[in-house]
Amino acid sequence: MAVGKNKRLTKGKKGQKKKIVDPFTKKDWYDVKAPSQFVVRNVGKTLVNRTAGTKIASEGLKGRVFEVSLADLQNGEIAFRKFRLIAEEVLGKSVLTNFHGMSMTSDKLKSLVKKWQTLIEAHVDVKTTDGYLLRLFAIGFTKKRPNQIKKTTYAKSSQCRSIRKKMTDIITREVSSIDLKEVVNRLIPDSIGKDIEKSCHSIYPLHDVYIRKVKVLKKPKLDTAKLLELHGEGSGASGGDTGSAVRRDGYEPPVQESV
Repeated sequence: MAVGKNKRLTKGKKGQKKKIVDPFTKKDWYDVKAPSQFVVRNVGKTLVNRTAGTKIASEGLKGRVFEVSLADLQNGEIAFRKFRLIAEEVLGKSVLTNFHGMSMTSDKLKSLVKKWQTLIEAHVDVKTTDGYLLRLFAIGFTKKRPNQIKKTTYAKSSQCRSIRKKMTDIITREVSSIDLKEVVNRLIPDSIGKDIEKSCHSIYPLHDVYIRKVKVLKKPKLDTAKLLELHGEGSGASGGDTGSAVRRDGYEPPVQESV
């Protein structure tokens, strides 16, 4: 047989199996940390390949989005509101996250829609004081007036327009004057939805008014110091507490002759 004709002679057996390596031996676990506004800081754990050559582990973690229920973040019972947190920095074995959006579960939204009432929705793009461009979606439903006998509670199209305008005005006023941290603080109890319900009562009584969704459209360049402060890790986290003076009770240590 001519040399070099049969390529299989130089190789091993055809049916030989490849050595099976468990992929988890090359991976590390990292703790996912939520911002300090939430009661529960430890959201969970995430997995990433260890740093090998030019592939750095922290780069593989940055940009990951975690969806967490508000009930898990606050140890509460409001499970229908979900917060999206994005990984922005890696500190040791901890992944520091920031707010990336909010939504409501589909089963909650579907349970709100009923017959004999009008559904009113509005959305608006607002920029916060620290440069985040957010798109907020509001939803509300008409309800019966006190002592109403009529079965239906349909609002006129002119009333719907007025309510929609009031929704956008309130959201713009509330969000444009505060930073992202304060926006999250207002989304947790949904105080904006309660404000809309109160102010629209004169046009048509509303109920089940919520900010149903928040999207982050644009964000400023990452400020690591600000992110650390948000997580209670930075120098600004101490809150100006310089500590108290230590009492000596007249004691002075003896002078040493040699060091």
